[in-house]
Amino acid sequence: MNYEAFYQKSIEKPQEFWREEATMIDWDKPFEQVLDYSSAPRTRWFTGGTTNLCHNAVDRWLPTQAKTPALIAISTETDSERTYSFEQLHSEVNQVAAMLLSLGVKRGDRVLIYMPMVAEAVFVMLACARIGAVHVVVFGGFAASSLATRIDDATPALIVSTDAGSRGKKVVNYKQLLDEAIGLSEHEVPQVLLLSRGLVSTAIVDGRDVDYDTLRQAHLGAHVPVTWLEANDTSYILYTSGTTGKPKGIQRDVGGYAVALAASMKYIFSGKPGEVFFSTSDIGWVVGHSYIVYGPLLAGMATVLYEGLPTQPDPGVWWRIVEQYEVSLMFSAPTAIRVLKKYPLENMQKYDTSSLRTLFLAGEPLDKGTSEWISNALGVSVIDNYWQTETGWPILGVATGANGKKVPAGSSGVAVYGYQVSIVDDATGAECAANEKGMIMIEGPLPPGCFQTIFRSDQRFIDSYWKQHGDRWLYSSSDWGIRDSDNNYYVLGRSDDVINTAGHRLGTREIEECIAGHEAVSEVAVVGVVDPLKGQIPIAFVVPRSLEHVADDAGRAALRDALSKQVDNRVGSFARPSAIHFVEMLPKTRSGKLLRRSIQAMCEGREAGDISTLENPEALQKIDTIISANHG
Repeated sequence: MNYEAFYQKSIEKPQEFWREEATMIDWDKPFEQVLDYSSAPRTRWFTGGTTNLCHNAVDRWLPTQAKTPALIAISTETDSERTYSFEQLHSEVNQVAAMLLSLGVKRGDRVLIYMPMVAEAVFVMLACARIGAVHVVVFGGFAASSLATRIDDATPALIVSTDAGSRGKKVVNYKQLLDEAIGLSEHEVPQVLLLSRGLVSTAIVDGRDVDYDTLRQAHLGAHVPVTWLEANDTSYILYTSGTTGKPKGIQRDVGGYAVALAASMKYIFSGKPGEVFFSTSDIGWVVGHSYIVYGPLLAGMATVLYEGLPTQPDPGVWWRIVEQYEVSLMFSAPTAIRVLKKYPLENMQKYDTSSLRTLFLAGEPLDKGTSEWISNALGVSVIDNYWQTETGWPILGVATGANGKKVPAGSSGVAVYGYQVSIVDDATGAECAANEKGMIMIEGPLPPGCFQTIFRSDQRFIDSYWKQHGDRWLYSSSDWGIRDSDNNYYVLGRSDDVINTAGHRLGTREIEECIAGHEAVSEVAVVGVVDPLKGQIPIAFVVPRSLEHVADDAGRAALRDALSKQVDNRVGSFARPSAIHFVEMLPKTRSGKLLRRSIQAMCEGREAGDISTLENPEALQKIDTIISANHG
């Protein structure tokens, strides 16, 4: 069956299609109905069936590959590496499950996890899944105030944390931040399970804080039976990044998520049991949930958990991991690759990366230049894919395991099976013609694995994401895109990243990709800034490949002129940035996403907003200095 027929079956006969895919996981009790869409746009998949994520990720593999690697925990921050087999992972998870039960955690309770990229964080996630508790992982980069809002919304029965993390060999005091957050929150946190890494001295709160290692010793060798959950029970809550005001807790089910991830590992990533999967994300984000923890393990693969930077101890560290552990599949973000692009190729070429079959990139639009550079450097296919926290797995991509065709560079792929994607005129609701810009939307029902609702705010779920046209419900991605005549999709960026300048509407990505295509450019961010005459004007912040290009006024002027002409020739003079500033780095979150909104706010004289996840504060400070100098 070719991919087009495979895809059409998923759209035209979803019940038959997903009934077949559901055989990829174990069910304790068979489901009675594949899809219940009676309360549209809400979906209930595999109703009546009982299953368990931990069982399918760990226990299921014990009869066939108990001794093979399951979790490879690497920290270049603490210079430690340890590999856990499926058997050892099973033992650790059972012990943690017993620990949670001893602390009074029950089925349905929320357990908030505020931890860095350490193996124990994965043990806790899987242990929650095992006993039917709902894990709520909060990204370790969040400041105390942001953590407090999530504590108040989730009202956890237990928080699991650590004394500290480390980033670039700089210690981050998690315990101090957690204590401050608990002090700020209204919810009374009954207990904190605390892992000591010996990175900082911590103040223990008597009657609340419990030492992880001491409790673990009390439960060595414990075995906790799996709690079988109805497919639509909640598996986890994950708060969307960058929220303002009350955070949005994305609520995910159990059965649909397990089936969707198992299928994606086969059809999108082409993973096989016994192979090694390396995602460079963080467990605090959706990629970490889906493709560090659950997806690879559901496929019987070993998964790499990496604590550290892509550039330390040197820019070849990722490729050393690929060589040492014979990584087959890798998943990263375009921003990370752009960072590595600034360093000599020898950092990559000194390692044997022949085990690597494919590099997948997602998280933001992938420009053609970056895609071609890394593909040529590694000698492997580079495949873009596009999705969101809300969907949990790719919306657009190339289903390599289902005879998916190659797509043009710059395209995020075609619609993935299960997703009825269209480009829609957001003003009229009409579907756009080929190559016409519009909003990326998905007609309900959403496939398995997508969010059920927003935790404690079902009406917000409807109001924020859905539009009804007759009896059709459309999920709005809030991203602009176009579809070409061959049904390849191109993501142009967030709807709030669109610049309206002198009557022209264009996505910032169009200008960014044009500038990024110049050989002297490493990275670029373009933002739309309010202008009294044109409405908005584009301003570009460019990181040059070499600072020698912009070492003096003449060099800066020459490169500005070259970049302006490139925009004129490829997009049009109306898109030419009103200003091009050269910087050494761009402000990014620890997950690698550019803080375009903060740059835009500063350009307009506003506060930068929530920068609690900012990796490099000095980058924003330098941009502020440039803006002040130009306004002065």
